[in-house]
Amino acid sequence: MPITIDQSRFDQFSPLELLARQVVEGFITGLHKSPFHGFSVEFAEHRLYNQGESVKNIDWKLFGRTDRLYVKRYEEETNLRCQIVIDGSSSMYYPLHDNPTPEDPDKMNFSIYSAAALMYLLRRQRDAAGLSIFTDKIDLHTGAHSNLVHSKRLYTELEKLLNDKSGKTGKTTSAAQSLHEIADNIHKRSLVIIFSDMLDGEGSRSQLFPALQHLKHNKHEVILFHVTDKKHEIDFAFDNKPYRFIDMETGEEVKVRPHEVREGYRAEMQLFKSELIMKCAQYHIDLIEADIALGYRQVLLPYLLKRVRMH
Repeated sequence: MPITIDQSRFDQFSPLELLARQVVEGFITGLHKSPFHGFSVEFAEHRLYNQGESVKNIDWKLFGRTDRLYVKRYEEETNLRCQIVIDGSSSMYYPLHDNPTPEDPDKMNFSIYSAAALMYLLRRQRDAAGLSIFTDKIDLHTGAHSNLVHSKRLYTELEKLLNDKSGKTGKTTSAAQSLHEIADNIHKRSLVIIFSDMLDGEGSRSQLFPALQHLKHNKHEVILFHVTDKKHEIDFAFDNKPYRFIDMETGEEVKVRPHEVREGYRAEMQLFKSELIMKCAQYHIDLIEADIALGYRQVLLPYLLKRVRMH
């Protein structure tokens, strides 16, 4: 039986709904006090600083010229534009399940339900959402819109991805090339949320990081959910017995006992993670380590709460 995304599931996603209602109180678009507040703002004018208020928005350069304290005022745009990007390559179907669920997901299932929850939240806030899916090329790219017809289309595309059994093997990744192309195709300043394991089969770290920088160079805010099965992909916590490891994208096989390679594997993965953390900090990209074992609710909700506290 085909898997469907029942949007009523998110009516039961009470922590997110409660959070959304609290932060959009008094402003139906949800932008001003939403978890994504602070992204889509434009400078409007200065006003004199009033004693006792926050000094956060004082224009210190203007103070240096005038010796008077002025506060920057901002004019929020009426809608936030959000492009959700999902890595559709075969490595995202790890670990292989016959029937992955939101409670026991593979990386793809985790990413799809996370994206669906965010789209629901954006829709409630009347913000615009778009969807991009990539493998070794761009498989889908829609613009960001807020109307109901477009929202239904996005859910349909996510459901197609949930039911695409052919994607479990043989779909390679060209994340660097795809992210460059997505950056070129988003013509208005947007919030870009990426779900990927960042395993670029056709590229290298030296190519991957400039692709992320390209998005920032185009003045987008970028949030990267680094989706992994931490126990196995990062910690390499396999039992000490012979295994046959198969690359889900290329089909290449390696027979090995985990203890023979564990130390070197962990060191290489830690090096990659450290570089990813450093580059994201350098480019001002928000990096979230998304361990699928926690479930999408336990990853999304703390992050959204953190954003509310930040803004």
